[in-house]
Amino acid sequence: MTTITYIEANGQTLSVDVADGWTVMQGAVANGIEGIIGECGGSCACATCHCYVEETRLDELAPPSASELDLLEAVAADRRSNSRLACQIQVRADLDGLRVQLPDCQL
Repeated sequence: MTTITYIEANGQTLSVDVADGWTVMQGAVANGIEGIIGECGGSCACATCHCYVEETRLDELAPPSASELDLLEAVAADRRSNSRLACQIQVRADLDGLRVQLPDCQL
């Protein structure tokens, strides 16, 4: 299990243990985190799991695919340099303590 910290749009911070191999989106949905919808179930087709990854840890993630970049063009909240889709971030032990901020809207 790897601890991921979700910072909701209202500022509430929730740290949860997520199974390695799951995605950051799956961890949020399974733990009732407000602000991640995951409408497409993690198939990188809807962008309702948009999040902002702490900038100091971006280089630890695989670069976004062309599909993810296309979807990030149409997110409901502001797109930033650290915007990612949580369904595309696979949890692994070396990401322990990763912090992701959730936008104020997904739709």
